[in-house]
Amino acid sequence: MSNIGVWEDAEPGVKRKILQPGASLMMMEVHFEAGAEGYEHAHPHEQMSYCLRGRVEFTIEGKKTVIAQGEHIVIPMGARHGAKALEASALLDCFTPLRADLIKY
Repeated sequence: MSNIGVWEDAEPGVKRKILQPGASLMMMEVHFEAGAEGYEHAHPHEQMSYCLRGRVEFTIEGKKTVIAQGEHIVIPMGARHGAKALEASALLDCFTPLRADLIKY
């Protein structure tokens, strides 16, 4: 069963919806309850996260950065990173190449 365009649980307090991907670029919308975390991880994909609403603290290779509505952050390929919502928040995450580990057709 495909998960494209369907809201699914990620971590506790975090939901995501993967949008229809292109050939080598994909996006997903991610909603966080206040205090919810995207656990620290790394992947071989470049990532850009745009804050749709709220405030999110990112930790990238040990360095903390807060972004708010209308701001974005770039996460290099292979960088260890995680995120914590400082309030109820929403992000638009973009990845290249495709994250085959997340897409189910």
